Amino acid sequence: MAAKSDALPGVSYVMPVLNEVQHIEAAINSLTAQDYTGDFEIILALGPSVDGTNDIVSAMAAADPRIRRIDNELGSTPGGLNVAIRASVNPVVIRVDAHSVLPTDYTRVAVRTLLETGADNVGGIMKAVGVTPFEKAVAHAYGSPEGLGGTQHHVGGKAGPADTAYLGVFRRERLIEVGLFDEDIKRGQDWELNRRLRATGGTVWFTPELEVVYRPRSSLRKLIRQFVATGIWRGELARRFGTANSLRYFIPPLAVVGVFGGLILGVLGIVLSVPWMLLGFAIPGAYAVLVIAASVIAAREGFTTGLWYLVVLPCIHFGWGTGFVLGFLKITRNITVHTGR
Repeated sequence: MAAKSDALPGVSYVMPVLNEVQHIEAAINSLTAQDYTGDFEIILALGPSVDGTNDIVSAMAAADPRIRRIDNELGSTPGGLNVAIRASVNPVVIRVDAHSVLPTDYTRVAVRTLLETGADNVGGIMKAVGVTPFEKAVAHAYGSPEGLGGTQHHVGGKAGPADTAYLGVFRRERLIEVGLFDEDIKRGQDWELNRRLRATGGTVWFTPELEVVYRPRSSLRKLIRQFVATGIWRGELARRFGTANSLRYFIPPLAVVGVFGGLILGVLGIVLSVPWMLLGFAIPGAYAVLVIAASVIAAREGFTTGLWYLVVLPCIHFGWGTGFVLGFLKITRNITVHTGR
């Protein structure tokens, strides 16, 4: 193992954790296996898990003093990130997701990029990788134009300034300066924080050299809950900041309105015997063709994966789109959704 270098800044990995018994050990092991030769600490902000996650974390912390566990009383992602950042001691803060597995050179490349560019935040590619046919279908959607848009932090692109970044490797003093994550925003808090960093003269930097394996949700129920929650908070951010959000975030709600509107118009055309109203069926029909065509492409990764894609893609679109409308119109007071990533 290489000797520790005093020239390299110490790093603090911060990770909010809630009910991640399937993934937490692999996520933590990917941090202790980093080839970075500077000092590091791992701070895990534990929410009220009920699946045995906290027992695994306690055992790992007892075996390695570099791993620290602290309570996340709010239980939310931004609450956990903030309590972990406040407890950190190093000048570089690296956000980690419990569903993510960092490659061994992640920290070394990220810190080098941070120092070379002078950026406030550096991020890379979220490479979704599934194991089961269902997870592979979800992973395919993450990186496809018809799924999550095929953006650079899913499929790669040219290094340079960006609006936001996946996870994030931050200068700690800048996080403190702009007020950390907004704890009122349960999802999309990374986009909003990066907006404040840029608004105060900072730079958010994307580099394709950083590639993180992300494990998709393992069941349809978890997937739907995830994207309804994502949609709700994206709608909330759109209401607050308008077109400062990328226009692609508005496509799923427009698709939901278009498909349901077309179905209603077509049904009314049948009931009222008005032929031109039957054209409304063209919208859901076109959407069905899109899903089928996309599923044929996804089937290249396996026939069962292609069949799952017929279900996964509409669930992502309609979960996000419906949540977006609810969040934008503030019709979420009585809706409870899981707020983990």
